[in-house]
Amino acid sequence: MTTVTVVIPTYNEVDNLPLITQALLALPIDGLRVLVVDDDSPDGTGKVADELAAEHPGRVSVIHRPGREGLGRAYVQGLTAALEAGAGFVVQMDADFSHPVDAVPRLLGTAEATGAACVIGSRYVPGGTLASEWSRGRRALSAWANFYVRTILRIRLRDVTAGFKIWRAGSLAALDLGGIASGGYSFQVEMHYRATRAGMTIIEIPIHFSDRRAGASKMSLRVQLESALMPWRLRFKR
Repeated sequence: MTTVTVVIPTYNEVDNLPLITQALLALPIDGLRVLVVDDDSPDGTGKVADELAAEHPGRVSVIHRPGREGLGRAYVQGLTAALEAGAGFVVQMDADFSHPVDAVPRLLGTAEATGAACVIGSRYVPGGTLASEWSRGRRALSAWANFYVRTILRIRLRDVTAGFKIWRAGSLAALDLGGIASGGYSFQVEMHYRATRAGMTIIEIPIHFSDRRAGASKMSLRVQLESALMPWRLRFKR
């Protein structure tokens, strides 16, 4: 049986985490596991994660980090741990329900059927949609960010900033997670860039991207600046 591990980084997601964990464990995927990587959330998310792990032994596990060090660093630790535990496929997704839980089986099925290294749940391929709550300005900013990154790095993905995806374990291990430079959201771009440069196949399938159910966005000015500069650093890295 191939193990699928869903890695979910959290920071102040106490209202969302129990619900999304329950939804994931109810999916028709044998052996699916959830790995929560919590950055010492002050709202008690880490404690809730421990309670979920106790309630679902062997299916839910938790990594507690000493503080808020960024999405990229949380993912590196979580993805590495999933590989070390023997996962055959690893899913990346947010805790806030912006990524559709019911699309996880489609990601897995596409990866198994095509042999792709990575399958992205994409907002910008035909059939992909965005939350109706998004303003015109937010939609324009997201579209511009994707155009900006694609142009600089010459990546043909439509949703190069996407955070919802599944990786084949062997491909993920080949990307040298320890060498990832991004600390924030630019981690997504760096991973796609590395995979593309390595000649790996990445497939995009359409999803509906929803607005978060509860809590607040973690996008700070520092994270935005890193996201703007990282494509240039990757392009001219020697």
